[in-house]
Amino acid sequence: MTTPCLRVENLNVMYDVGKRKLHAAKDVSFEIAPGETLGLVGESGSGKSTAGLALLRLIEPSSGKIMLGDTNVATAGRRELQLLRKRMQMVFQDPYSSLNPSMTIEQLLTEPLIVHADMAASDRRAAVGKMLESVGLHAGYAARYPHEFSGGQRQRIAIARSMMLHPDLVVLDEPVSALDVSTQSQILKLLKNVQAASGTAFLLVAHDLAVVRLMSPRVAVMYLGEIVETGPSARVYDEPAHPYTAALISAVPFPDPVRQRSANRIILGGDLPSPLNPPSGCRFRTRCPFAMDICARAAPPTVQVEGGGVAACHLHTEGPKLGGRSLNAFMRERNIGAMEVTT
Repeated sequence: MTTPCLRVENLNVMYDVGKRKLHAAKDVSFEIAPGETLGLVGESGSGKSTAGLALLRLIEPSSGKIMLGDTNVATAGRRELQLLRKRMQMVFQDPYSSLNPSMTIEQLLTEPLIVHADMAASDRRAAVGKMLESVGLHAGYAARYPHEFSGGQRQRIAIARSMMLHPDLVVLDEPVSALDVSTQSQILKLLKNVQAASGTAFLLVAHDLAVVRLMSPRVAVMYLGEIVETGPSARVYDEPAHPYTAALISAVPFPDPVRQRSANRIILGGDLPSPLNPPSGCRFRTRCPFAMDICARAAPPTVQVEGGGVAACHLHTEGPKLGGRSLNAFMRERNIGAMEVTT
């Protein structure tokens, strides 16, 4: 088997809020193979961006392992972490604030080479020009400043900067959410091309399910700091095994109105509970239309799902005992249509 580029085991991130602890990421575990893209999805406040930042030690994890190859990023000392920086990079959400406006594009792209690579100035300039061209920009743009570019062009520059050191891993934090739809398509195509040429692994943090399905062969779904389901994108999107995943998928509109009217819907009421005071047992139970008594008493077990992946839900071992089958199959068998739950 291929050694994972990234292996995350029981990652926890906690913040001090006064005298209380906010558990922003709880026992998060997943793997990403070299050259693979894993999509991490969930509502705003689910903890997906926190997890992405913790992987790179841009915020400090409270516990857990973050294995980049054979190195544990979570316990790396200052010197070791500095050396690891060239192997892991990030593309931020907002291309207008992630580029220093006082630096030229050449300075922005040269900075990683100055810090981490022993190269002559002429070689650095050549590398910058080549990288700009690889992201669809003219090498002559290196002398310009960020304010001279559109949002899509700035994000291309941000992608170029992240790839200057040919990293093993890049965390993409909502990389197209600040862009218009036509530009989004161009940037997603660029990311696919960059990955195909470099073999870099991507963690794609996003709330747009269509973007994740297009980019990621595997997906992990987060709710209130926990991963509730993972698996191949085709299976997760077509046959979700967790009620929260099914609710997210059912909220995506279909271009075909006939299919839209006939689709099973799970409509969630209310907002995410406060992470300062999460529900007992299953954290999703206060919004789940299938909640049972056991959901309040115990955290759900993680079970293998038909078609690949895992889900953490009592429905697979209690009540209907789905046993790894999809929730859609269960709803179809019982002729369950649209469902709504309010908090």
